[in-house]
Amino acid sequence: MKYRMLWALAAFALANGASAQGTASGDPVQGQLKVQQICAACHGPDGNSVASSNPTLAGQNPVYIVNQLKAFKSGQRNNPIMLGMASALSDQDMLNVAAFFSRQTPKPHEAADKTLMAAGQSIYRAGNPVTHVPACMSCHGPAGGGIPDQFPRVGSQQSAYVLKQLNDFKAGTDRKNPIMYDIANRLSDAEMKAVAEYISGLR
Repeated sequence: MKYRMLWALAAFALANGASAQGTASGDPVQGQLKVQQICAACHGPDGNSVASSNPTLAGQNPVYIVNQLKAFKSGQRNNPIMLGMASALSDQDMLNVAAFFSRQTPKPHEAADKTLMAAGQSIYRAGNPVTHVPACMSCHGPAGGGIPDQFPRVGSQQSAYVLKQLNDFKAGTDRKNPIMYDIANRLSDAEMKAVAEYISGLR
C-alpha cells in the first residue's frame, strides 16, 4: 500500500510541475549560443557527452532539463560544478538551452559489458517481482524515451552516469526522489550495474 501511494504522489507532483513549466517556451537558436558558452565542454556541442561521468542531454525532455537546472541553481541538487553553471543562467536561458538540447539527436551507445545485457533487460522490462521492483520501462518507455514532461529520457545514456545516479538515489544524497529512492534501495548492486548497461544500449 505504501509503495502504491508513493507512486501516486510522485506522479501527481511530476504532472503538476510539468504543467507549470509547460506554459513557457524556449528559443533553440539562443539556446545553442548558451550551450556553446557554458554547456558544450562537458555535455558536447550537440548534447552528446563523450565523458562517461557527464550525462548525454541530446533528445532529453525539455521540462526535465529546466527542472534539473533550477534544482542545481537553488541548491536542491548538491553539485558544486552545476551550481556554478546554472547560476549563470536566467529562467529564459534555461528554457532556451532545454529547447536546443531537446531537438538534438542522441548518438547510440553500446554496452561496455555485454554479459550484463540479459539481466539488465529483464529488470528494465519486467522488474523484479520478488523484491517489488517495477519495470523501468513503465515510466521511461520500452526504448528509454521517457514520458514527456513527466519522466526523463534514459535511452543511450552513459552507463557509468546511470549507475552513479541510481547510487545517488539510493543514498538520498544529490538526488532526492521518493520513488527512485525506494526503487534503488530494492535493487542490488549487480542489478543496478546490469540495468545501467542495458539502458546505455537502448535506441
